Amino acid sequence: MSFVCKHCKKSYLKESTLLAHLCEPKRRWQQQNETGVQLGFKSYLKFYEVSQGSARLKTYEDFASSPYYSAFVKYGRHVTAIRCINVSNFTNWLLKNNKKLDHWCKEILYLEWLSEYMKKEAVQDAIERALKEMQDYADIDPKLQNNFNNYFRLGSGNRIVHHISNGRISPWIVFNCASGIDFLSSLNEEQLAMIMPWIDPDYWQRKFTDYAADTEWVKDILQKAGL
Repeated sequence: MSFVCKHCKKSYLKESTLLAHLCEPKRRWQQQNETGVQLGFKSYLKFYEVSQGSARLKTYEDFASSPYYSAFVKYGRHVTAIRCINVSNFTNWLLKNNKKLDHWCKEILYLEWLSEYMKKEAVQDAIERALKEMQDYADIDPKLQNNFNNYFRLGSGNRIVHHISNGRISPWIVFNCASGIDFLSSLNEEQLAMIMPWIDPDYWQRKFTDYAADTEWVKDILQKAGL
């Protein structure tokens, strides 16, 4: 009697040997519920939807045996590691702009997309992401006393600069609350230089004027939140 791996069809004399066996197809099957793998799978489906008009018949089994598996999983793990603020939109942008799959993990592409995305994303998405980021930070930094409304007042300047420059905190928030304005005035030249491409005051002031109702709505929310 032999024991056969259902993934690679290799046979073994002992069941214990089969259980200890880990071929590449089996490893891929075991990893299917990992966040990075799932994001890679969704991106694979989107790729076929865009390139062939449909991905209805594609299964995880198809994905696991695809020559594109490693590249898409690498991408899925990459967007997880960098905490991409909108994976679906970023993936669509990469496909729409015909970016080579092997280049999807390059920082320059993410920054190019991020610069465009932050200027046109829905204001509700920007608010929700920022408030969650603030509360997550308040939960781990004792100086904020578990209160996100201390974010700009008591948070680390360098940490907040990082949040702004990677899109977690939108100019919708920075420019439309008193503590955000005070924070900007407290920054040194180096810190300002880091965030200036992301907050582009001239662009955003025009946007706030053009979308006056949204701007007043944001100001009201942030004021009530104590920011």
